[in-house]
Amino acid sequence: MTKAEPIRIFLVDDHPLVRAALEQLLAGHGHAVSGQAGSPAEVLAHPALTRSHLVVVDLALDKENGMSLIPALRARRTPVLVYSMHESAHIIRQALAAGALGYVTKREAADSLLAAIHAVRQGETYLSPRAAAALRTESPLAGLSGQQLQIYRRLGQGLANEEIARQLGISVRTLESYCVRIMDKLGVQGAKELRQHAIRAAIATGPDQPEP
Repeated sequence: MTKAEPIRIFLVDDHPLVRAALEQLLAGHGHAVSGQAGSPAEVLAHPALTRSHLVVVDLALDKENGMSLIPALRARRTPVLVYSMHESAHIIRQALAAGALGYVTKREAADSLLAAIHAVRQGETYLSPRAAAALRTESPLAGLSGQQLQIYRRLGQGLANEEIARQLGISVRTLESYCVRIMDKLGVQGAKELRQHAIRAAIATGPDQPEP
């Protein structure tokens, strides 16, 4: 039986001890660390990057943001797996939108990281248990834009469309267009159901005064 080729992994983390621990873990499971770096500039200039099957990226790189590295790597057709302490749904969604194929939080067991590496190597998307849970429990309002959220909150206060439009300085027709997009994002049917949805949310969270 032919032995499987080791997965060549490039590690990006600004803590040398973390990189050393990851290298030991990966070597123990038959993988190879093709290169290491602690900053985006160092990664993109590293000759080993072109020989790597995928890159494991931390998002907190000293004074730099690893998020900006994701699209740069994807432009080179290099798969990216984020390995980060951040567990907020907003950050996870941002990383996936930037082009990351996988996201593993640093509080996961080693098996989760290893499973993610295999999945990303195959071109599959992988979310660790904690990352997946964060997305499941995210507020449905998180997907609304600032303007959409203002409209939603005013609907929850029982304001008429004309009054909401006046407060926001837009036409009623524009307001109705916003409401259609809000309904799509929240999965509700019709203006009446949207208003009821907003009122229930307002009751659950308490009074929220709109901006003038």
